[in-house]
Amino acid sequence: MAYYFRLGQIPPKRHTQFRQPDGSLYKEELVSSKGFSGIYSNLYHIYNPNEVKSIGNPTPFSWEAAKQHGLNQTHLKTSGLEITGEDYLSARRMLMMNNDVMMGICTPRQRKMDFYFKNADGDEIIYIHDGEGTLYSQFGKLEVKKGDYVVIPRTTIYRFEFKEEGPLRLLVIESQGPIETVKRYRNEVGQLLEHSPYCERDIRPPHELHIEREKGDYLVQIKKQGFLHQYTYGHSPLDIVGWDGFLYPYALSIYDFEPITGRIHQPPPVHQTFQAWGFVICSFVPRLFDYHPLAIPAPYNHSNIDSDEVLYYAEGEFMSRKGIDRGSFTIHMGGLPHGPHPGTVEKSIGAKETHEYAVMMDTHRPLFITTDALEFVDENYPMSWTE
Repeated sequence: MAYYFRLGQIPPKRHTQFRQPDGSLYKEELVSSKGFSGIYSNLYHIYNPNEVKSIGNPTPFSWEAAKQHGLNQTHLKTSGLEITGEDYLSARRMLMMNNDVMMGICTPRQRKMDFYFKNADGDEIIYIHDGEGTLYSQFGKLEVKKGDYVVIPRTTIYRFEFKEEGPLRLLVIESQGPIETVKRYRNEVGQLLEHSPYCERDIRPPHELHIEREKGDYLVQIKKQGFLHQYTYGHSPLDIVGWDGFLYPYALSIYDFEPITGRIHQPPPVHQTFQAWGFVICSFVPRLFDYHPLAIPAPYNHSNIDSDEVLYYAEGEFMSRKGIDRGSFTIHMGGLPHGPHPGTVEKSIGAKETHEYAVMMDTHRPLFITTDALEFVDENYPMSWTE
C-alpha cells in the first residue's frame, strides 16, 4: 500500500512492553513482506497467535492446466453460472493459470463463512461483480459492495459475510507476487500523482476493529502449495486490539476509477489499475470516446507478441464484440492477432461514449485455461471474425 494507517490501541514504540488491563502483555506480531525489507504492519494480540490446538489432514486444493486446448482465441461462456459450490472455498473455480497468476469465479451457496481462510501462497483480488457484505480480518471490518476490487495481502486471515438478498458473484485473482498500485502513478515516496486515475481518497482500508475475545475452537484453512491445511486454534485470530503499518486489505471501487481519454484511441495501459509480478489488471469504465474528427472509437487489430489478454465482461455492451454476455471471459493469446468483430468498426464511427465495465488482465507469460474451464469453451469463437 502507498500510505500508513492505524486502528485501535498501540504502544508509543514498537517492540516495547504493552500491557493488558490485567497486567499481562499483549502479544506483538510483525506481518512483513520481502523478509524485513518490504511493507509491513505490527499487530497486537490478546492471546498468543501460535496457540494451535490441532492440525487436521491437508486436502488437495489446486487446478490443472488444459494444455491440450492449444493456441485458440477463447470465449468462456460463464455468464449463466449461478452456484459453483457450497462455501467460499469449494465454490472457487479457477479457469486460467500460469506460474504467476490464477483467475476464476466464485458463487457460493453459503453467504457466511463458518471458518477463516489464509492464503499463504499469494495475494488476492476479489472483484465483487454482484453482492454486498463485510470482510472481517485481523485488521478489522471492511464493508464491500458491487464493483469493489478487494485487495487481500497474502497470509491475511479473513472471512466474508455477504448479505442473503440478491445475487452473489465474485471474480477471484490470485497472484504469486504482491499486488500493488501502478508504479508510474506514484511519486518517490509512494503517493499517487495528480494524473493517476485514482488516489488515496478512493482507497478504503478497514474502518473499525472487530475484536473476538472468546476462547473455543476456531478453524483456519490455510492454502499452501496446492493443499488446504486445517489448523484449529484455541481462540479467534481476530483478537487484535490495535495495529499500524502499510500492509492491510483494502477496497477500491471500479466506479471510482477515472478514465483517461484522448483525441484518438488510447492504448489499454491507460486503463491500468494494479501491477503484480508477471501481469497487470486494467479497468474499462464508462468514458467519452475519442474526439478527433476522423476518430475510430473501436479498437484497432492488435498482435501482442509478449502477452496474453483476458477480458471479464462486467456490465454494458461492448461495441467491439458480438455474442459476449455479462459474466463471460475472452482470452486472446499472444501469437495471434485479435481485434473488433466484423461490422463493429464502421458501426462505432460517430459514437460519443460508452457505458461498459470490464476487468482486463494481461499476463507477461503464456496463460493456460484449466481443465475446469473446458466445459465453458465456445467452439465457434476462433472463427467469429469470418464475415
